[in-house]
Amino acid sequence: MKQQLSPILTATELLTLHQTSSIILIDASSGKNAYDNYLESHLQDALFVDLNTQLANIKDDVVVGGRHPLPTLEQFSKVLSDLGITPESHVVVYDDKNGANAAARFWWMLKAVGHEKVHVLNGGKSTAEAVGFPLAKGIEKVEKVGLYPVTNWQLPQVSIDEVEKATTNPNAIIIDVRESSRYKGHVEPLDLIAGHIPNAVNMPFSTNLDENGLFLSPSELKEKYETVFRDIPVENRIVHCGSGVTACHTLLAIASAGLDIPKLYVGSWSEWSRNGKEIVIEE
Repeated sequence: MKQQLSPILTATELLTLHQTSSIILIDASSGKNAYDNYLESHLQDALFVDLNTQLANIKDDVVVGGRHPLPTLEQFSKVLSDLGITPESHVVVYDDKNGANAAARFWWMLKAVGHEKVHVLNGGKSTAEAVGFPLAKGIEKVEKVGLYPVTNWQLPQVSIDEVEKATTNPNAIIIDVRESSRYKGHVEPLDLIAGHIPNAVNMPFSTNLDENGLFLSPSELKEKYETVFRDIPVENRIVHCGSGVTACHTLLAIASAGLDIPKLYVGSWSEWSRNGKEIVIEE
């Protein structure tokens, strides 16, 4: 079933919600100093969620699952309850990268366990500041709730073996959302080997945004992705990135266009490149 309401919220809409409704605001900013930055300044009432420890179950050996494999359902249930989130909660997520990083990942994970009311702030923290959203410091209080009931991941995923089959299927598409230089294999700042998956097409997640770092309109995104998907059935559409995080930004963009959400390859390039699979490097 296609989504009827956009999963992307403007800063003005968020400010109104904050003033008139009960919402749970989540700061999903990531990076080395993310938590310290959160303590120093965040949107008022926002709770911090950590990509590496709460939105992933990172292993010592990343050969299986890549750099940011999903947590277990039990782990994610506890994360949600620790954040005071119940199935009835209206959750709004932001990050410091235009929603292009862990905010989109958290959105996808919530949707994948069946959560209905979750939005990502368009443009991230800076857009909220620009419309006068109040800021705060330190740690926010969390309301205690019971364990969030989860039974399975409901959004489609794909395994490394299924991706390999798709590389030779003319009726499938694999979208690589990394920047062009990584896709072509000219640079690789994070993984061991540079290049891309055979037959993958490059559509950098940054092309979902305009010059101001805001998502393109739903109609623009719809035209963009309908053009590339053509007549390929939704079950044969795969999206990946480096480790299954920024791929969610493109899944969010596709959802905002009112299209069915493709399959996420969580392991992404970080898993593919460590398993002796065929790789392509462009001149």
